[in-house]
Parts: sequence; C-alpha cells; structure tokens
Amino acid sequence: MMSFLITLSVLPVFFLIVLSKFRSFLSKTVHRLPPGPPGLPIIGNLHQLDASNLADHLWRLSKRYGPLMSLRLGLVQTLVVSSAEMAKEVLKTRDLVFCTRPLLTGVKKLSYNSKDVASSPYNEYWREMRKICTLHLFSLKQVNSFGLVREDEVFAMIDTIKTGISTKQEVNLSEIVLILMTNIICRVAFSKRPYGYSDELQPEARRFHELVLECQALLANFYYRDYFPLMGWLDKLNGSITRLEKNFKDMDECYQEIIDEHLNQNRPKEIQEDMVDILLQLKQDSDSSIEFTFDHIKGILMNILLGGAETSASAVVWAMTLLIKNPESLKKVQQEVRNVIGNKGKVQENDLYKLNYLKAVIKETLRMYPVAPLLIPRESRDRCVLDGYEIPKKTLVYVNAWAVGRDPKCWERPEEFKPERFVDSGVDYKGNNFELIPFGSGRRGCPGMSMGAVLVELALSNLLYSFDWEVPEGMKEINTLPTFGTVSHKKDALRLVAKVYDHGCKN
Repeated sequence: MMSFLITLSVLPVFFLIVLSKFRSFLSKTVHRLPPGPPGLPIIGNLHQLDASNLADHLWRLSKRYGPLMSLRLGLVQTLVVSSAEMAKEVLKTRDLVFCTRPLLTGVKKLSYNSKDVASSPYNEYWREMRKICTLHLFSLKQVNSFGLVREDEVFAMIDTIKTGISTKQEVNLSEIVLILMTNIICRVAFSKRPYGYSDELQPEARRFHELVLECQALLANFYYRDYFPLMGWLDKLNGSITRLEKNFKDMDECYQEIIDEHLNQNRPKEIQEDMVDILLQLKQDSDSSIEFTFDHIKGILMNILLGGAETSASAVVWAMTLLIKNPESLKKVQQEVRNVIGNKGKVQENDLYKLNYLKAVIKETLRMYPVAPLLIPRESRDRCVLDGYEIPKKTLVYVNAWAVGRDPKCWERPEEFKPERFVDSGVDYKGNNFELIPFGSGRRGCPGMSMGAVLVELALSNLLYSFDWEVPEGMKEINTLPTFGTVSHKKDALRLVAKVYDHGCKN
C-alpha cells in the first residue's frame, strides 16, 4: 500500500518533467523564440527571479539577452519587453494581439471571475465595461466634479502636519500620504472617510486597512496552479486558497455593506453623488448587451480601491524622496510653486496648469519609479512575429516600464534625476510616448489616469508650498529600495523634518 501511494505521488512530477521537456523541445523547434536565460526542467526560470525587486532584476537580465527576452515560468511561456521601441510594438502596433489578460488565480477570484475592468479578458464584455468607466466614472466632467473633495482632504492633511510639528517636527510622509489618498478615493467612490490624520485608527478603519492590504498581497501571491496546472493541490496544502477565500468573503461583505447603504431609502439626500450611486443607476437603467449585476459593481470597486489610493500615494512619496536627494531640484520646484501661488495660503486645482516644473518633476519621478513597474501582465491572443522572433499564442507578456524608463536609446544619463529633460518637451505619460508608460497604453491603458494625475499634482504642490523639508538629524542617506508587489512603494517609510514656511498669507 505504501509503495502504491509513493508511486501515485511521484507520477504527477514525472509527468510534468516529461511535459516540460516536450514543451521546451517543441518551442525550440517550432518557434524561434527571443533569447533568454537557460532554465531547469519543470520550474523553468522561476528560480532565477529576484522577487525583492523583480522589475530591476529583469531589466538587468535584458541588458544581456535583449529588449525581447524569453522566460519559462513553470509551464508558461513568458515574454519580457524592456525597450521603448519594443513597447510600442506590443502596446500600439500589435495591441490587438496583446490586449487580453491572463486568468491568474488570485486576480480571477478577487475580481468576481474577472468582472472588473483591469483583469477582464479582451472581449465584448470588457469593451462594455471600459465604456462605462470612460464615460461615467472617469470622464473629465466627472473627475472635475470631485475637485472639492480632493481639495478638502489635501488641506486637512496640511493642517494636520502643521498641528503635529508644533510638538514633533518629524513627519511620516509615507503614512500620511497613503491616508490622504485612501480618504479621497473612498469619499469619491462611496462617500466614506475611513481614516483620521492624527488619531489612531478606529477598529472599523483598521479592519478596512488590513483587508485592503491582504487583498493586495493575495493579488500578487504565487499560486502553483497558474504555472503547474497539475499541482494546484499545493495551493490548498500551503493555505493559499484558504487565505484567498477568506479575504474574498470579507471584502465581499465590505462591498455589500457599501451597496446596502446606498440603497437605503433613508440615506441623506444632500450627500454628493458618488461612483457607487452612478453604478447603481447604470444597473437600473442598463440597456447594454451585458447583464449589469452587483458583482460587476463590486469588481469595479476593487479596481478603484486598489488602483487609486496605492498608486497615487506611491508617486507622491517617490517624488518627495527624489527631491530630498536632489536639493537643487527641490529648491527650484518650491520657488516655482511659491512664486505662482504667492500668499494665497494653499494650492488649488485651478492653479495646477501654471506649475510646469512641478509637472516635469512628476514625469521624471514616474520615469524612474513607475508606480506599477511591470504594468499589468498581458497575454497574446494569437501567434505573431516581433522583431523577427515568433511569439506563441497564450504567451504571458510583461512590459517592463522600469526598464523602458532607463532605455539609453531614449534617455541621456537615465540614472540621473533631471526634471529639466521634460521642460519644453512634448513627452507625456498619456500613452502616446512609449519612452514614458507608467499608466500603460493602447486599449488597456489605465482609465483612471486623469484622476491619478490631479491627485498627485495637488498633494505634492501643497506639501512643497507649505513646508520646508529636511532629512532628520543623524540620518546619513535616504535609501530608494522599493517593495515587491504590483505597486512599487518605498520600502522604508519616508520620514522627514517639516518646518512651516511663512508666506505672509492673507488667511
């Protein structure tokens, strides 16, 4: 009996070895794949990936193997794109081939079987959902309608910092900026403000915070079934599926609570219409080809919560980090903001169009530290030829925005922080210039880009206008190590000393 069980357990592994060898042989003989590092049987190149900073690791590998690099992750053929020229091929020229998404375990579950926008495969359903987001949630009119909410939260953050530094000058910018962005996104999405800026998190707010953090971790988690279909049982054995199911249930209850509050007839009428209101109205009036359900609303809420606050907070913290490390740029951008705003006391959204150097600072930050360094993975819908190499159907595709921002063919001295390169330059991050693609491009470009841009500009400009910033005494250097995950945060919290700048304000 024991020998039978041992044989039974070994059979899947033996089968995988044979399948791996066969697939590797088939790929080399049938497809002329781009070059890449040699891998091992079964696991392929998985053992060679440095998870601590995967985008940087893949960029360094690409210097050896080229801007199109083949990897095999388990049984999944993978392509890594690392230059602006090849990014344009994938995101524009062959966009229709590379515009779908892989059905990965964590994403599929937490997005209600890909009923969201970000992870939905390319089909009629995705086109309908994209139209809903573009026309109803993130149109210019809709983004502008939430301007007072954004200003209210940013000014509250500034007042909190001013109050706090009367007794303690050191400010944890990583924490307070994340609270700011979460409050804005939650108020815009469902009219709730989960956090206070000064007090300890209340139990309800702490629970919400922990749920969102766990959700993000599970989206980026490694699941055996995604790369070794016959070994999905290991996900149950190591507890990954149990964690995933629990977080899905908890997040679902959170979304449902929000929806129920909006459906409550006794809800105060004076509350400004938010994104949930818009989605519920669309559900009621829907005349589209898809049946718009509560699960669709929940999937979109997941995208808004996870894609809005984290990315915007990351961009502001990286910008402040790079400015502190480059005092001349810091002085220059502060002079611009203070000269333009004068003694008004605060930067408002209608001031932002005048701040050209500030915009250059943000572009340079997104070039060097894109908030989603590998963007969201894509999958090839059909076989195609790129730069003379054959890319098989269902190849997993990573466009390495981190590497593209360091492409020496596009950028002079790419490792230097130099906002001046964007002054009087037509290069922007809206998806038409492929040397700068922090929000992606093409059909799958980020629909919330305009909302994210104004959040970052408003928060950063007010921080620079209101305070002089210094490194805490005794700190020799601020490191720039990023975290691992879909969104790149600064690994160590950014703690700076803030001193209120006297503008001789009128108010």
